[in-house]
Amino acid sequence: MDDNGAPANRHDELAARFEEYRPHLKSVAYRMLGSLSESDDAVQESWIRLSRSDTTEVANLGGWLTTVVGRICLDMLRTRQSRREDSLSFSMDTHVPDPVVSRGDVVDPEQEVLLADSVGLALLVVLETLAPAERLAFVLHDMFAVPFDEIAPIVERTPAATRQLASRARRRVQGSAPRPDNDPVRQREVVGAFLAAARGGDFDALLELLDPDVVLRADTGELASGLSKLVRGATVVAGQAAMFSEGAPAIELAFINGRVGAIGVPDGQVVSVMEFTISNGRIVELNILVDPARMRALGLPEIRG
Repeated sequence: MDDNGAPANRHDELAARFEEYRPHLKSVAYRMLGSLSESDDAVQESWIRLSRSDTTEVANLGGWLTTVVGRICLDMLRTRQSRREDSLSFSMDTHVPDPVVSRGDVVDPEQEVLLADSVGLALLVVLETLAPAERLAFVLHDMFAVPFDEIAPIVERTPAATRQLASRARRRVQGSAPRPDNDPVRQREVVGAFLAAARGGDFDALLELLDPDVVLRADTGELASGLSKLVRGATVVAGQAAMFSEGAPAIELAFINGRVGAIGVPDGQVVSVMEFTISNGRIVELNILVDPARMRALGLPEIRG
C-alpha cells in the first residue's frame, strides 16, 4: 500500500462491486446446487478468487464472476456425485432441495433475485438428475443467457459439444419437470382446499385436488414419522397427506420458492415446509422437508402472531 492508500481503495471498490453482483451469483449457484448453504460457500469462494486476481483487463466483471461461480459449482457437483457413487445407501434416500421460504409480508431483495424465475423444487429435483456438465450448460445458457463460447472452456468442450450438453439437459427438463400454474390466487385456492381436506380427512376432496399421477417426495432425515419418502398416485398420496396433517397441527400458508405453499409452525418454530406444484388446477407434485437437522440449518425465523 502506498502513502495514499491506493491499493486499499481499489480493494474496497472491488468489494463494493462484488456486493452488487452477490444476489445474482447466489441465484446462479442456487440453481446449480439446490443448496442455500453451498450456494453461499460458492459465492464466497468466487470473492476469494476475485480478490486474488488481476481484473484490470476484465471488461465485463459480472460475466467474469458468473463463469467463475459456475466453475466452482461444477467442481462441487462433481465432488457430490463422487460421494454419492461411493455411498451404497444414497439411492434409498429421498432428497428435497433447500426451499426458499417467505411469508410475503417482508420483501428481501436477495430472495427476489434468487427467485426471479420462480424456480420450483420440482425443477431443482430434475436438475439433480443431470450430469454436472449438463446442468452447468443448461443453467448458464438457458437460465442466464451465457453464450456457449463462454461456457465451453468451463466444461472443457467445444462450443458445439457444449450446445449438445444443454440440448440433452433441456429435453430431460421438458420431459420431466411439470409446467406449473403461476396464478397466485389460484395457487392459494388449491393449497387452501388441500389443507382443509387433509385436516378434515375428506379423502374424496383430496382425490379431486390431486393429479392421478401426483408425486409426493418427503425428506424426513432420521425423523420416524411414518411418512413414506417417495410415493406416486392420487390414492396413496391422499393417505400420506392426511397423515402429515395429523402430525403438523399448526400449518400456515407461506411462499415457498415464489409459490403458495405451507409451513408447519408449532409454537412459532418452523419445523416443516410443504411445496406444491400445481398444473391445470391440480396438484402434480408435493415436496415436503421435515428433516430436523436441515430445517435448523435453514435458519428460518420464528413465526409470531
